Amino acid sequence: MSEKARLRRELLAARRLLTGEDAENAATVLSRNALDLPELAGARTVAAYVAVGSEPGTRVLLDALRARGVRVLLPVLLPDNDLDWSAYEGAGRLVRAGRGLLEPDGERLGRDAVLEADAVLLPGLAVDARGMRLGRGGGSYDRVLARLTAAGAHPALIVLLYDDEVVARVPVEPHDHPVDVVVTPAATRRTGRTAPGEGGVEPGTGRMEPGTER
Repeated sequence: MSEKARLRRELLAARRLLTGEDAENAATVLSRNALDLPELAGARTVAAYVAVGSEPGTRVLLDALRARGVRVLLPVLLPDNDLDWSAYEGAGRLVRAGRGLLEPDGERLGRDAVLEADAVLLPGLAVDARGMRLGRGGGSYDRVLARLTAAGAHPALIVLLYDDEVVARVPVEPHDHPVDVVVTPAATRRTGRTAPGEGGVEPGTGRMEPGTER
């Protein structure tokens, strides 16, 4: 088993121990913390996702962004694991899809719709001090990040996590891409967004600046 696979297994096991009340309370605080981000305060279009299962909740945040007049794009999983996108029109317009996901039932906007986003919320299991994200291993968001890079698009990359999922170090592969901001219930942390091999900062050197404890 790879180092990434072992870490994923440990983190998913920890998430399964959360109660529904724990997850609901965390989602409320995460939404409040994320809405305070300047990257979202000025955003006109945000690419996000609907959290499912024990993932840090996003539903409150999605509705709050939409209430602000932000155009929210949600992913639609394609057969090849790439992502199409569709506008979020409220919880009543979400439908069950494969792998337990919830997706909008509206018009498909194409894979390149994400290029219009001012900020992208990425699902993840962990982020380290360099801003390196550990995903679930399906590769869908690796394709999204590669598409953004190829197009010269630079939206703010934001990950919502539980407090103990900001870890010392995430195993890195050549295709991995750092994120800008990590939001947890306790704090908001900013990273250097330095790509691997380009002077990345080792954990513990202080490049990731802690936000205000809430």
